[in-house]
Amino acid sequence: MTTTPTDDPADRPSGPGPGPGSSGPGSSDPASDSPGSAAELADAMTRAIKRIRRQTGWRLEPYGITPGQARALRTLAHVPGCETPDHAMRLSDLADKLHIAPRSATTVVDALEEAGLVERSPDPADRRAVRLLLTEAGRAAVERIGQVRDEVAQEYFGEVSPEDEEVLLRVLRSAEARFLAAGPPRRSAGHGAAR
Repeated sequence: MTTTPTDDPADRPSGPGPGPGSSGPGSSDPASDSPGSAAELADAMTRAIKRIRRQTGWRLEPYGITPGQARALRTLAHVPGCETPDHAMRLSDLADKLHIAPRSATTVVDALEEAGLVERSPDPADRRAVRLLLTEAGRAAVERIGQVRDEVAQEYFGEVSPEDEEVLLRVLRSAEARFLAAGPPRRSAGHGAAR
């Protein structure tokens, strides 16, 4: 399935002018009126993520790999011993890691198995469960995915100094650690009513 750009400005290819995530003259970005706000930072991050994901998806298309399949393959590859039934990830665990329903994980795995990138194997400890083994072709696909991700990241952040990259990474890791330590956010009573 081919993805086409939407009307979201973050999905439009960048032309001449200001670089990714910048607000140039004539920018209609409302966040540009309040520089330095947390909301502006969140908006800039959202635009960056959308652009990087879109470019990565386009680069993976020639290999017949969707972004969802790429995430699944990378998740499976991070399991030590992912090529052996004793260590391979269970289908249910993959669904949990990807934050998707088991039904959706099954659909992703079906496509990966059909492409010869993963194999299903009975769980030695529980015959009712299924473990997912990366094949040799699957490991090669994971390497290609890594190369594509590196290329896209280098292109997007190419003009950013190593010092600024280090600061940005440190800030994001710190914010994530504080967010996770605080526990799941509570919804206000009016949150559901606004939907």
